[in-house]
Amino acid sequence: MNKKIVFDNRWQGFGGIGTFSNEIFKIAKYKSANFAGDPISPLDPFKTSIKIPFVPADFIFFPGYIPPFFSSKPYAFTIHDLNHLDRPENSSILKKLFYNLFIKRGCKKAQLIFTVSDFSRQKIISWAGIDPNKIVNVGNGVSPAFNLKVTLHRFEYDYVLCVSNRKIHKNEQRTICAFVEANLPNGIKLVFTGEKTEELELLINELDAEDKVVFTGFVKEDELPALYKGALVLIFVSLYEGFGLPVIEAMACGTPVITSNTSSLPEIAGDAAILVDPEDTKEIALSLNRVIDDDVLRATMIKKGIKQAEKFTWDITAKKIETSIEQVLFGIKNGRN
Repeated sequence: MNKKIVFDNRWQGFGGIGTFSNEIFKIAKYKSANFAGDPISPLDPFKTSIKIPFVPADFIFFPGYIPPFFSSKPYAFTIHDLNHLDRPENSSILKKLFYNLFIKRGCKKAQLIFTVSDFSRQKIISWAGIDPNKIVNVGNGVSPAFNLKVTLHRFEYDYVLCVSNRKIHKNEQRTICAFVEANLPNGIKLVFTGEKTEELELLINELDAEDKVVFTGFVKEDELPALYKGALVLIFVSLYEGFGLPVIEAMACGTPVITSNTSSLPEIAGDAAILVDPEDTKEIALSLNRVIDDDVLRATMIKKGIKQAEKFTWDITAKKIETSIEQVLFGIKNGRN
């Protein structure tokens, strides 16, 4: 189909959205829409609306969650989750107002809304009150950099890894409590990516665990596969995820995973991880002991994890996006939209 699809490529560096945006942009090779400014600015819906009539395109794809306020051209945008509505610590009156005035309106005006899990898809359908056929779960993918041939990272100790970002819903306090409660063999440490906060430092001191918990500081993207590969297990017991990339990234590197039995995580992990109640530190601790003590279980989890990770590739995601947009354009051409 000889139709021009352009792409809002301003999301580099915005966490999971940035990863999604970069990977799809590399594969699909869509032309840039050349929008300017901060894509998460409250004014951006108006700025893009003014720019759109001058963009040479038949369709505009926004990989982020903020749509234009109005558009003279058909478009799709991407809601990865409703974290800003569902998690009190990440929400506010202004955020709720913005979602209900701008994003919900975008859901009604857009030709397509992409999301990354069935969990998020059902949440969006319920919240926005729109035709479910407009919302397409395209998933996320594992970059080829995450693989079994990665050279493992070597510390002077064995470690349990938590790839996280200090947000409350990442459940790091319970992760630390569970690790200490597990009473693992001497020398095994809990390693977090990123910097320590005062709150976590206070907890670590209260638990007398200063020599058991390590923070790596900023980890470059190309350093992350080796960090996964060297870990005894990934612990990712978040309270809420629209997808949870660390789960499949760790699996692709041959690392067992303990994750939550809530939100999208059971869907993404399949039967390859141990699923726990993220609010039950005793259950998390027992799971850590099981994975580290039982070599047969570890081997089974690694084997299943490799197969589970193979279900998620950026090529698959990019193809789903392309197919969905082409179907809409075909419908427009034939007067069905």
